[in-house]
Amino acid sequence: MPSIAVDAMGGDFAPEEVVKGVAQVSLRTDIQCTLVGNEQEIQAILDRVPYNPERIGVQHTTEFVTMAEDPKVGLRRKRRASVLVAARLVADGHADAVVTAGNTGAAVIACTQCFKAIQGVFKPALASVYPRQTEYPGQDQLALLLDVGATIRCDATELVQFAIMGSAYARHVSKVPNPRVALLNMGVEETRGGDILVEAYHRLKNCRGINFVGNIEGTDLAKGKADVIVCEGLLGNVALKILEGVAEVVVDLAGTARRESWRWKLGFFMLAGSIGRLRDLTDYAIYGGAPILGFEHVMIKSHGRSNARAVENAIKVAAKAVRDGVTQEIAAGIEQV
Repeated sequence: MPSIAVDAMGGDFAPEEVVKGVAQVSLRTDIQCTLVGNEQEIQAILDRVPYNPERIGVQHTTEFVTMAEDPKVGLRRKRRASVLVAARLVADGHADAVVTAGNTGAAVIACTQCFKAIQGVFKPALASVYPRQTEYPGQDQLALLLDVGATIRCDATELVQFAIMGSAYARHVSKVPNPRVALLNMGVEETRGGDILVEAYHRLKNCRGINFVGNIEGTDLAKGKADVIVCEGLLGNVALKILEGVAEVVVDLAGTARRESWRWKLGFFMLAGSIGRLRDLTDYAIYGGAPILGFEHVMIKSHGRSNARAVENAIKVAAKAVRDGVTQEIAAGIEQV
């Protein structure tokens, strides 16, 4: 099984929930994990929970980048920051992938500083999975959106490369045999969105190995029309936050309505199954995290609010990505194009 370096100090609930997640992994899988962070704090948490010491190592460092900190400034001042140390373990061959729930900007910079870019890749892409409707039995309930913040503005070549990277990840990690790829645009016509999106459309349409289904609009994001949605980082980040926000509002409104009157309670009872399904789908703990793509090594970025269950699942995703050769698949796709 792959060895995973875990940033123990990254995230809103670190190191407590991160260490507990690693402890669960040690009991339920054969994955070897190295916790990177304050050794004294880590051991104090481990002493309170069951774990398998044969599958957990600790790499000591007291420095870390906070969630609110400027990532460039933080990493410049803290050369032993936990996310950097974890990335160096992978770069030096002591681990196979990194998992962090910490500062997103710091995670991307750590990849840039410590990992080599896949030959031919111009810009990295931060991907994210999110819940959507399904159109047929067995369709994955999660779609992959990229980029969501690593590369703010993109040209057509970079969007094509995002499509290749996202397709490889969906095939190997999400187990979608022939993922449908779409461009997020302001209309479905191939002439919409300006020169960059028009060029990207025509290049993807003629790209071997990519199952391109055309443009989709924002209203299609929550539907099952595409498995991989490609866009520049600014647009992707806004779209992702809107999806998360709407889901949270719906769940909160349902909880409030249930307390208002017996009529609301009755309505809630009738819709309880659907609302529960929405709550489950929007639970980031289920899918753990999503990758930063474009490098020779794997880094999985978990949600900043990750609990132990989310960390555990992120580690499993990282191990699967390594085991199934996602980066090698991306390299082959880029070379072919």
